[in-house]
Amino acid sequence: MNAISHGLVLLQAATANPTGQMVSTLVTFGLVFVIFYFLIIRPQNKKQKEMQKMIAGVKKGDKIVTIGGIHGTVYSVKEGTVVVKVDDDCKIEFSKSAIATVSVAKAEEKAEEPATDKTEEKK
Repeated sequence: MNAISHGLVLLQAATANPTGQMVSTLVTFGLVFVIFYFLIIRPQNKKQKEMQKMIAGVKKGDKIVTIGGIHGTVYSVKEGTVVVKVDDDCKIEFSKSAIATVSVAKAEEKAEEPATDKTEEKK
């Protein structure tokens, strides 16, 4: 019986200290914020910076896909918009923020690939 009453006294003493509870609450909120930062906020900021870099690097001849799903080739680039050539006679002007993906023009891809010499392959 003495052990039970001694345990109850310790529990009452522990709840009598509100500073300890406040510290543990602040530590818990701090840990939750750190977890949210590394799992949600930081990756989103990284993705946004990559998207801005991609949009800033758009140039004439790049193949793009808009957010609405329109595929085309960049005909000209203006300050806040791009003119996209969709068909031979059809050009549409879009805001740069409407670009979802950019792929480099095929002419540049061929220029970047090293030329292979067929005589070296035979050896």
